[in-house]
Amino acid sequence: MNHTLFETPSVHLISEAEMAAPVPPVQAVLLDFSNTIFQMIDLETWLRRVGAATGRLAVLDEPGAVAEISDQLRTAFRLPSVVALQEGRDLSAERHRGAMRGWWEQVAFLRGAEEAAYRELTAPDAWLPYPDTEPVLRALRGRGLRVGIVSDFAWDLRTHLVHHGLDALIDTCVISYEQGREKPDPELFLKACADLGADPRATLMVGDNPVRDGGAAACGLRTYILPAEHRTGERGLADVLRLAA
Repeated sequence: MNHTLFETPSVHLISEAEMAAPVPPVQAVLLDFSNTIFQMIDLETWLRRVGAATGRLAVLDEPGAVAEISDQLRTAFRLPSVVALQEGRDLSAERHRGAMRGWWEQVAFLRGAEEAAYRELTAPDAWLPYPDTEPVLRALRGRGLRVGIVSDFAWDLRTHLVHHGLDALIDTCVISYEQGREKPDPELFLKACADLGADPRATLMVGDNPVRDGGAAACGLRTYILPAEHRTGERGLADVLRLAA
């Protein structure tokens, strides 16, 4: 008996001839944004920007202040009320702002400074590409591959691409807050493929979350999941060039 009869059908319908043919070469690469090709500035830098904007900078110069605020942020993020706010936060700018406010108001240093904190979170220079992001993007484009971003994000991440001069290397951005959907919703991956004119079976998705980014496999894409770790050097994106060869 064919066990595939009992599996969830693929969103992308594949003919018997396609199934029997060799796997097509990679034509396009989709990339997650946060913690895959870009990362937020470090916590102390962000806190100092907030402090400078709100007249609270002196607080951060007290011994152990940054470590204490970091502990408070972690503790607050585990509160049931804060956890509940994070559900679906990237579906709209309003939901994300509310989720951040509900979290930050639990932390003494950020209480009353939520608007400044949000401005510093979303500032064009608040997100930085990894050292290997630009070289890999340029190498992919040099091979004639189309490149897109599929990201759960609550504001226009293109502002960060433009700030770092990388926007010309990206052909499309499919962002959750613009689509009203979050990964692993297959429609996000399929829209990116359609934007690029790429067959999902000839597309590689690269991310750091096995559930959200790995969901691309359910609609026919190849997937590569990076270790979910806080990198301060290269992200390990050179492997993408090997997989897309």
